[in-house]
Amino acid sequence: MPAYRLTSPYEQPPLRRRASGLTLAIAVNLGLLLVLLTIGKFAPLAEKGSRTLIVDLMPQSQRSAAPTKNRAVEQRAVQRQAAPLTKPPPIVLPAKPTIAVPPPDKAPPWIEMSKADMAAADIANQPKLGAGSGDGDSEVVGHGPNGEVLYAAEWARHPTDAELGGYLPRNAPDGFGLIACRTIPGDRVDDCVEIDQDPPGSHLASAVRQAAWQFRIRPPRKGGRSLVGEWVEIRIDYEHIGRAGGL
Repeated sequence: MPAYRLTSPYEQPPLRRRASGLTLAIAVNLGLLLVLLTIGKFAPLAEKGSRTLIVDLMPQSQRSAAPTKNRAVEQRAVQRQAAPLTKPPPIVLPAKPTIAVPPPDKAPPWIEMSKADMAAADIANQPKLGAGSGDGDSEVVGHGPNGEVLYAAEWARHPTDAELGGYLPRNAPDGFGLIACRTIPGDRVDDCVEIDQDPPGSHLASAVRQAAWQFRIRPPRKGGRSLVGEWVEIRIDYEHIGRAGGL
């Protein structure tokens, strides 16, 4: 029987031995490269470590009792939620308004006044108590045509019968004429207006007004000052026609 013998590598030709060794080396290197490329894909991800440091300082006895305390707190919270909520009492509004509205036909609680009435009621224009009572101030006797304070006239010189008689109407009766005039410098008066007369229709007030340009009357005084421009009341009494009296 013929015998077969394996050929030893050393018995092969040198070129063939080198080719097989180079092929084996390349195959080993490729296998290592493949392992290195795939090892990162299948490696488990490392968990990131926490940088927070937790220190438990609670004693062991309290640490064991903490779960019991937490359960008690949870039970009280559940009971508080289960408790029924009390409703607030309803708000009852009054059926009728509490503010009484005045009837529309009721008269207003104020009095309508004209400009002249308001000026006459002004406290600043009212005479003070004791005015002209020995303190040197002129006496206040009323109000002028536009609500001005009206003082009693003080004659610097009484008029003569001739100065008054020239303005009397024919057959004038006995009586008086009353006028109001504004004082001007020089102890004279201006802007005179008729106020009253007696008997009515006698035109005696008109006679006094026409003769007033001749009058010499001092301006009223107040607090030691001469009030030029203030109003004065002038009255002329007529008795026994042809003879005139003063204030």
